[in-house]
Amino acid sequence: MRLILASGSASRRAMLEAAGVPFAVERPHVDEDAAKASLSAAQTLARDVADALAELKAVKVSARDPQALVLGSDSIVALDDGTLLDKPASREEAEEHLRRMSGKRHRLHSAAVIAEGGRAVWREVDTATLFVRPLSDGFIRSYLDVEWPAISGCVGCFRIEGPGAQLFGRIDGSQFTVLGLPLLPVLDYLRVRGVLES
Repeated sequence: MRLILASGSASRRAMLEAAGVPFAVERPHVDEDAAKASLSAAQTLARDVADALAELKAVKVSARDPQALVLGSDSIVALDDGTLLDKPASREEAEEHLRRMSGKRHRLHSAAVIAEGGRAVWREVDTATLFVRPLSDGFIRSYLDVEWPAISGCVGCFRIEGPGAQLFGRIDGSQFTVLGLPLLPVLDYLRVRGVLES
């Protein structure tokens, strides 16, 4: 059974490669902004937004290649006030996101959906709680001098495997989830399906 990752995410690719998972990559080319707007209008919970977007990606690629297992994934950051943060569109927006997160807790929901034959056959959503330490304006500027534009594709404005680790005082949850994929449950399912040896 072949596995396709329906994502352009470098961190998700790196996790699967490091775990020894054989896979191909195919970008799903979905209109995430339109899907998010629709889900937001329906007042969908943050974890369910991540799940719905992961399913959208997996099913889209699976419809084109129904014989493969297709892994779609998505991550959503939710502030304590319920605001959902998306990938920053500009350095100025990244600064604003970091100021809003400074000294506060937020939740990161990472969803994985596996589709086969054009429909979802397996799913998992995991949540990590991240506590951002108080960030000075000087730190935010210096951080973005180093990390922008590399973090423009990162929900929450950080790469935890790099200088983004400096943003946090504490993290409760799986590092894999923070990186954007509930990896261990995915590996379990891939063993069940024979993609990996059990």
